[in-house]
Amino acid sequence: MIPGGGQPNMQQLLQQAQKMQQDLARAQEELANTEVDGQSGGGLVKATVNGSGELRALKIDPKAVDPEDTETLADLILAAVQAANENAQSLQQQKLGPLAQGLGGGSGIPGLPF
Repeated sequence: MIPGGGQPNMQQLLQQAQKMQQDLARAQEELANTEVDGQSGGGLVKATVNGSGELRALKIDPKAVDPEDTETLADLILAAVQAANENAQSLQQQKLGPLAQGLGGGSGIPGLPF
């Protein structure tokens, strides 16, 4: 017979939850310190964001600058930033996906309401 009527060991569950929380915090810190790039116009505009999606740098090749056509430059900037953010989201899924799945979806800690 299992002590406690078959209930999971609460101390063990709390330790697992604490470890998952620490792993998640560590992964989030890594994301904040990791930079990813996106580009548009064949590399005329390059945007760099951190893994959290915060814009860190923007490089514009002088060939992309036409004072008569600022709309195209604006479109290139938007496209580069969007590409960088998509890369950041992919990185987030790679780093946080397994941890997020551990908090819910049946593969996490039994008995906790995640």
